[in-house]
Amino acid sequence: MKTFYAEEQKRHDPKAFLSSGAPQPNPEKPERVERLLAGAQAAGCTIERPMDHGLGPIAAVHTPEYLDFLEHIFTRWQRIEGASAEVIPNIHPIARGGSYPASAVGQAGYHMADTACPISGETWQSALWSAWSAVEAAEAVMAGAQAAYALCRPPGHHAFADVAGGFCFINNSAVAAQTLRRQAARVAILDVDLHHGNGTQGIFYARPDVLTVSLHADPVRFYPFFSGYADERGEGAGLGFNLNLPLQRKSGDAVFLAALDVAFQRIRAFAPEALVVALGLDAFEGDPFGGLSVTKPGFSRIGEAIARIGLPTVIVQEGGYLCDELGDNLTAFLTGFGGK
Repeated sequence: MKTFYAEEQKRHDPKAFLSSGAPQPNPEKPERVERLLAGAQAAGCTIERPMDHGLGPIAAVHTPEYLDFLEHIFTRWQRIEGASAEVIPNIHPIARGGSYPASAVGQAGYHMADTACPISGETWQSALWSAWSAVEAAEAVMAGAQAAYALCRPPGHHAFADVAGGFCFINNSAVAAQTLRRQAARVAILDVDLHHGNGTQGIFYARPDVLTVSLHADPVRFYPFFSGYADERGEGAGLGFNLNLPLQRKSGDAVFLAALDVAFQRIRAFAPEALVVALGLDAFEGDPFGGLSVTKPGFSRIGEAIARIGLPTVIVQEGGYLCDELGDNLTAFLTGFGGK
């Protein structure tokens, strides 16, 4: 299987974020790339650099207002006397309607959901190359590959059409799905990250051409808190095209695989022509976030189960944080997927 990744993705190096009101070292570190690359290579993948695909595939799912913000906000922020070294919001709108502030501070609050997505001088380019890795993987599948892996870092599934959040800036899984839509009439996104893919859900919530399915820790006491509930089914033309499967905290392999069977039933009923897997490895029992208890053999079984659907598949890296087993868990998933 081909793996797509560009070295520029390592340059984004966020320093801190707030967790329960306390500053903590940001866990979305460049070192994640080294662990994941080693895991992909151990699974027999070949590493290829993506092309520069321009803004077109990204602008297909994100607003121009938001992309302009991401590209220029760091430079504007540095003009503020006494500003922090990274762009971090300190105010958010109660409602996001027609008004739009002109100030950098106001726009940061408007376009950033939380403090877990600080923007530095390297963030924009890293996010672009992360998204282009997803585009390249989708194009490989469109060209006939049964599957391709996009080593996307920074990740993307918490990014909405015009909001960053949860370490995410550009929604790579959404970009991959929209790219596949050039050939496929219907595309399904299966998100197996520890956290609900709230941004992905938001982008496609009113659309019937992309089915979004997410397995994740129950958000009633877990990030992202405000979405990911079972009664969120879509809206308008997209009603019935979104499925959330929240799992009790510390659920392990058996519960996760049982929920996957429910997800597969919905995916088969949608009859997609291609699949995007938003692959979070943070459901691991030893991940620093500690929300679920999937084992390394469990990731292999998850990969096998998804492969048996038999769809052309783009695997997009989402979460999975620094622990000794991070690369091994990716190897287990990719090897399982290849073994079917």
